[in-house]
Amino acid sequence: MNGTTRNAADAVVRTAPAGTSAETPADAPGTAPTAARAEVPAAAAGGVIVVGAGPTGLLLAGDLAEAGVEVTLVEKRAHRISNLSRAFVLHARTLEQLDARGLADELEAKGQTLDRLGLFTRLTIDLGTLPSRFNHLLVLPQYEVEKVLERRAVAAGVRFRYETEVTGLVQDADGVTLRVRGAGADGTGGTDETDAADAADRADGVSGTDGAGTTGRAGPGGGEELRAAYVVGTDGMRSAVRQAVGLAFPGRSVIRSVVLADVRLAEEPETLLTVNAVGDAFAFLAPFGDGYYRVIGWHRGRDVADDEPLDLDEVREITRLALGRDFGMHDARWMSRFHSDERQAPSYRVGRVLLAGDAAHVHTPAGGQGMNTGLQDAANLGWKLAAVLGGRRDGDALLDTYQAERHPVGRSVLRSSGGIVRLAMAKRPWTLAARRLLTTFLDHVGPARTRMLGRITGIGYAYSAPRGSHPLVGRRAPDVALRDGRLYEALRGGRFVLIVPEERAGAFADLDGGDRKGRLAVASWASDRRTALLVRPDGHVAWASESADAAEIGAVLAGAVPARTAG
Repeated sequence: MNGTTRNAADAVVRTAPAGTSAETPADAPGTAPTAARAEVPAAAAGGVIVVGAGPTGLLLAGDLAEAGVEVTLVEKRAHRISNLSRAFVLHARTLEQLDARGLADELEAKGQTLDRLGLFTRLTIDLGTLPSRFNHLLVLPQYEVEKVLERRAVAAGVRFRYETEVTGLVQDADGVTLRVRGAGADGTGGTDETDAADAADRADGVSGTDGAGTTGRAGPGGGEELRAAYVVGTDGMRSAVRQAVGLAFPGRSVIRSVVLADVRLAEEPETLLTVNAVGDAFAFLAPFGDGYYRVIGWHRGRDVADDEPLDLDEVREITRLALGRDFGMHDARWMSRFHSDERQAPSYRVGRVLLAGDAAHVHTPAGGQGMNTGLQDAANLGWKLAAVLGGRRDGDALLDTYQAERHPVGRSVLRSSGGIVRLAMAKRPWTLAARRLLTTFLDHVGPARTRMLGRITGIGYAYSAPRGSHPLVGRRAPDVALRDGRLYEALRGGRFVLIVPEERAGAFADLDGGDRKGRLAVASWASDRRTALLVRPDGHVAWASESADAAEIGAVLAGAVPARTAG
């Protein structure tokens, strides 16, 4: 794959002295550390360094670059798009976010849709009732998502720096200095390769990026420093960025010795996703689309270390116990073990350093929410960073809303995914009884079922709003019909969208020109609705009114989409 890269001469680079500490001291976990000063006066910084080229990092980098921000994506691994990924499902809210970037239809064409979701054998949930254009699950391996996101990031001008490992950072009032080491080669190409080392990094979510507006220059001991206004760690469960700012990652291992295998099957399963738990065994089957299937299995009595040898007979046995048969699995091209943790960082922001995706939260794979939650983190953060770098005056307050909005969602995902896996593996009589009671309750109580489905698919989350706000503020905006097109088409390009009644559209038609050109779209309802609505680039409502005049709307826009200034 070909792409453009920025001239290396426009970056700020300083050599890291040999033996320098790689950590920024923290006053306490979850609070911003006292700003550490670099050993020499730091230059003012611009742009963003994203560390980690998984789905979260790729989406974030692409969003920032499309908004005109200089972005470098630093990646520890060599450049390749691996097929050794655990994520296989895109939920409705994630597809809506991808639709707002013009990517959803392409991904839908690559995957397979599933309109019913089975839980605990007896409970089947109809996804066709979702109030979304995407009223289904999209079954698609993670590597296919990464290919599309990487292509977009390259086209937007993101600089990639592979085989570059973060060793520490310091931040000051003007920016962040990231310490790295490694080959540091810029890359725009890659192949679908499989190897055990890459698989281990994928399982941990480890990845990295080359900072926007930075360049590489060898220093003593091979060290190097990259400089940017902000750094975002999307580098997985063992995040070097999170460790460098001294943030704890509290939690625990929930399931040990989960087995993974990519196999061919002699018998095709009756359903697109096959999952069940019986007694001490759990198993899940999902297709790659190339003739191979991913098998994920676990047996309560087989609690061994991740490096314990694994053979296909063990995978077959677990599958037979959980699913009743092994579907004639054969020709395994890859097998491994892993353990599943539940952890969450106490803060997603420490000064000019932020976390997203698995660097901020990890949980069990139940419900397929991992990659989806990370992508939604990126969608929330990207437009905020772009706005701050574009001159928005309330920059710190705006970035603080990332923590306020996404940390509760991460906590909720930990609880829901953990609850699903615990109920799926219930063994004691009282836990089995609790599962039967919950299944019956969800089967007969529509509002409870809708709430659960909204959490799993992401469309049910709303962000808190200031006291006295319109009831719609903070809520997800559905893909409503507009006089010309639909909302999620209007959001493309990372724009705010102001929706007004048809008869008032002319009065506001010029608001999306001048210094707001490309950052605001003005549209009118296709219906006779009277509400004036400002929708954020991530598809949540920023402001709403039933009777706003031109002065009020002008004041709202002045705060949300201010005049562009030098970043």
